[in-house]
Order: sequence, then structure tokens, then C-alpha cells
Amino acid sequence: MRLIMATLAAWTLAAAAQAQSVTLTGLDGQSRTVTAADLAAMPRETLSLRTEAGKQIRYEGVPLTLLLQSVGAPAGKALRGPALDDIVVVAAKDGYHVALALADTDAGMRAEKVLLADRADGAPLSAQDGPFRLVVEGDLRGARSARMVTSIIVERAPAP
Repeated sequence: MRLIMATLAAWTLAAAAQAQSVTLTGLDGQSRTVTAADLAAMPRETLSLRTEAGKQIRYEGVPLTLLLQSVGAPAGKALRGPALDDIVVVAAKDGYHVALALADTDAGMRAEKVLLADRADGAPLSAQDGPFRLVVEGDLRGARSARMVTSIIVERAPAP
């Protein structure tokens, strides 16, 4: 019985640790797991979004482009030519997926921010939204602001 309880406890801890991280994968297969502690230690920004119900929420997190650079994605002036075809696919725990052009994540290409947020209105994200949420500033609807993010993958767009 003790062995079963110890095994269940280990699985629970592993699941909790996995739920508190995001896996990033670049074009060449380079990958990195980012934990809540890693995110908290990175350069942070804030942005405010209005929900469809009209409530204003202030999100805090890390610019997505910084995270993507850590797995080899180009940014700034290096984001040109064939890299403009690259897409970013964000997957959530509940099976939801969104895709953005890599250029849409880069501050050198557009004024609006794209963050991987871990805080809203000064507090950690709720279990319903977090622990991580993609927040896309400038969208008229929040459909691309995926909640419960588990993985972010940079891919080549299929050839026409």
C-alpha cells in the first residue's frame, strides 16, 4: 500500500510540475521547457485587454518573441525573407490551438504586444486561465489569447 501511495504521490508531483511549464520548439527541433520560475525571472511587460464582457484586465508576462528566440527563431532585423512564412502554433491543455505568423509576434514588425502571461491584475492566473496564457494585443476579439498554454511550436508554413 505504501508503494502505491508513493507512486501516486510521485505522479501527482510530476503532473503538477508539467502543468507549471511550457514546451517551446523551434524549426530545427531545438526545444526548451520554461517553468513558472523561469518566466518570472525573465524581462517582463504588461498590457491591458478588454474582455468581450467589457472588463479591463492587466496582464503581465514575457514577450513571446524572447521565448521564441531561445529556440532559434529569428527576431528584429533577422526576421525577413523565408522566415516571414514561419508560423507559431500555440497549444492549450484543453485541446485549443491558435496560429500566428512569426512576424505577428515581433515588436520590430508590429506595435502591439504578444505576451506569454502568468499574471492578471497583479495575481497569478486562475486555474481556469493558467498557469500560462497567450495574450495578443490589438485583436478585436480575444480568440487568439489562448489560456492554459502547454506548448509553443515554430513551424514552416506549407508551400503553396
